[in-house]
Amino acid sequence: MSEQNSTFKEAQKDFVETDVLRKIRRHRLMQICAATALGLLASLLVARGVTFWIFAAGLSFLVLAFGLAYKNFTLSSASVLLASMSLMLFSFALTGAGLFDLAILGYPGLLIFSAILGGVVLFLSMLSVIILQCLALTYMTMEAIITPNVPVLSWIHLTFILVIFIVIGFSVYILVNDIKRLMRWLQTENHKVEESRNQIQHLAHHDSLTGLPNRSYGQILFEQSLAASQSKNVNLGILFIDLDNFKPVNDALGHEAGDTLLVKLSKRLREMLANTQHLVRFGGDEFLIISPYEDKSELELLAVTVINECTKGFEVKQTRLVLSASIGIASSPEHGDDFKQLCRKADIAMYRAKKDGRSTFHFYEESLEQASDDKFSLLQQIRPAVKNQDFELYYQPIIDMTNAKVISVEALLRWPQADGSFIPPDKFIPLAETCGAINDLGKWVIEEACRYCASMRASGFTDLRVSVNLSVMQFKDGQLNRIVQEALAQSGLLGEALEFELTESLLIDETEQIQKQLHMLTMQGCTIAIDDFGTGYSNLAYLREFKASRLKIDRSFVTNICTSHDNELLVSAIIELAKNLGLEVVAEGIEDAETLAKLQSLSCKKGQGYLWSKPLPAKDLPTFLNKYLPH
Repeated sequence: MSEQNSTFKEAQKDFVETDVLRKIRRHRLMQICAATALGLLASLLVARGVTFWIFAAGLSFLVLAFGLAYKNFTLSSASVLLASMSLMLFSFALTGAGLFDLAILGYPGLLIFSAILGGVVLFLSMLSVIILQCLALTYMTMEAIITPNVPVLSWIHLTFILVIFIVIGFSVYILVNDIKRLMRWLQTENHKVEESRNQIQHLAHHDSLTGLPNRSYGQILFEQSLAASQSKNVNLGILFIDLDNFKPVNDALGHEAGDTLLVKLSKRLREMLANTQHLVRFGGDEFLIISPYEDKSELELLAVTVINECTKGFEVKQTRLVLSASIGIASSPEHGDDFKQLCRKADIAMYRAKKDGRSTFHFYEESLEQASDDKFSLLQQIRPAVKNQDFELYYQPIIDMTNAKVISVEALLRWPQADGSFIPPDKFIPLAETCGAINDLGKWVIEEACRYCASMRASGFTDLRVSVNLSVMQFKDGQLNRIVQEALAQSGLLGEALEFELTESLLIDETEQIQKQLHMLTMQGCTIAIDDFGTGYSNLAYLREFKASRLKIDRSFVTNICTSHDNELLVSAIIELAKNLGLEVVAEGIEDAETLAKLQSLSCKKGQGYLWSKPLPAKDLPTFLNKYLPH
């Protein structure tokens, strides 16, 4: 559709230009007819005999040509004008001095007229007619058909000559004037084209929002800076800047506020840079700084300065906004001299800076490359592994420390490899959340855990319960309750045998939506446990809202409870808090009898850890349960 509109506009423009040229040609034709008519009228006043009648006939045809031009019959008008004038001049020469007659001076004028009024065809036609007339005059004179009559010079002849010169001069003037006007128009158009070309080049090389060089022009600036730095024997660094938590600005204040913030930030950063340094908008809330340096401390100082400039705050829509930035740094020649590869390496280093706590910087290292490659490789493997059900569930018992009996098992996800090794959950679960595979994976875990627990209860372990960890991503689509309902129905497991473990950080994310879904789960008889308690926000209000029935104290507090008085006090406080709220407490990470005794002295009744068992594959769990499970 856009191509059709473009074609239509071009055709419309051509039509307008053609119409303008036609009007100019008509106007010039009328001018020439009028000027020539005036000249013939002046000549007619002094002419006598046959000369008078020739002028009169010529004047009549000029009036006709003027009328045709006035009525927009330009081609007919030009034909009548040129034909009548050539015949009139030929008649004068024929009745006068032949090829030496004053009328021959008018032929150049006819050639000028034809050049002004028409194209190549009209001009060549007129030139051919003049040549034929000259040949005819020469032939008739040489064959004595006519006898040239050279008149005695008089003031009348001067009048005729002046008329010819004035008419030709006028025609030459308007022709030259048109050429000058055309040249001025061409110069203006050329200037407009040059401005448009510069504007297009600027738009192609610069970001429309901030006016900064864009990614493609950034590569050109990098190559220019690299050549300059190599000639001066200095290094060239790339700082990859990513704003931390920029999305909430757009979400809370709108994209217009986000754009304003980016404009203000880019202006602030640009003003702090030297002429040899370049600020580039890489895309979204990402920027590059290309900077020559001699010592790495210069890049460190630059990175710190950028971070400080971001944290100074900005006034946007009467709101004070404070940013932070994570920066990755790569340099040439240490890390190569290819712009795209250096950007990629700086990007990898930037993500390490985010992992280190944000609002900091990190230099690229080869080890980061390997970590990035491993991460990418895992991302490619996760979805096929979920589809092929390559994962396994291991089960770690939870023990009643008052009688050393198993009360439930926690289902723990494992990803076995062909060589017998395992990919740790802390590596693949975040990636599954990132790539959107966590819902399918979580659904399989719930179904498999329910199926296995139901089969174990059917085989004699009638009181066995199973707990499953949930990711916040599993609440996003609102399908969790349906998935659990179907898993319980298909396996025949009662809801009271299923428990879900949630981390504290999950409880503060979209509280209302999660609270609604957890309420629906408890309506099916399922229970809720708070995992890793003490490492998150520990907000008591959430514990009441989500109707948790159990707290699991994080292993980081339990492991050294015998050697750390602070941890002992913290664990004691958690146990007392849970008791007052009517919640059970499970201590994670119990690995020795001393820790067990300490926890029992603090009135902790449930525990989990290597003291009893590490996570066991499904096939090995029955043997363990026969020893520890009460019948």
